[in-house]
Amino acid sequence: MVNFSKDTDILKYEPVLFGELHLPWQVLATGTGGSLSGTTFTANDADFVSAPITAGQVIYVWSADGSLETALEIVSVDSATQLTVSVVRADSGGTAIAPPAATNISYRISTFGPQASEVAFGLTEYFGIKPGAPSSNIDAEDILDTSVLRQASVFAVISSIYAMLASKAEDESFWKKSLHYQKLFGKARERCRLSIDTSGDSIADVTKLGASARLVRD
Repeated sequence: MVNFSKDTDILKYEPVLFGELHLPWQVLATGTGGSLSGTTFTANDADFVSAPITAGQVIYVWSADGSLETALEIVSVDSATQLTVSVVRADSGGTAIAPPAATNISYRISTFGPQASEVAFGLTEYFGIKPGAPSSNIDAEDILDTSVLRQASVFAVISSIYAMLASKAEDESFWKKSLHYQKLFGKARERCRLSIDTSGDSIADVTKLGASARLVRD
């Protein structure tokens, strides 16, 4: 299944979701004794490869003395015990930005991958392509540039997370956040214009418009 957004995309809007509001049942790795040097995070007791940790996820780090507490982008997994990380970047494809150096760091890597997968399924259903529309002759992999769906995916994921948190905590502010992001999702989805290659020549054959999810021949 192709996901249209990553955890780092969510981080840019709601960093608190990787801190106190993280989902405990979706923690992939946690530990202590980590260190930051430049853009390298090292934890000798970790196994980031088996976890499995991937680029595009988020690591939340904090120190016992309170001098460090932040969420960082995971740029790459370099070994079982080492990651390349970055302060949040405007462009996730840009050069990694080093956080402050520190030692004896506690860390946690949690994910919203399952929610992103559910949202991706719903978006493909809306646009009438597989896997959400099994009878379609168009697959998600036929979309030439899936980045046009990123913002819609992010808003939908955040909305679903806050709805989940609201149902557990009965917190009205969570419901308001969920509704806010649901509205943003609807507008972002309407703005989507999917260029689809059905012939395998990397040239758009058809276009699907989010405002109506209709098919347009190019």
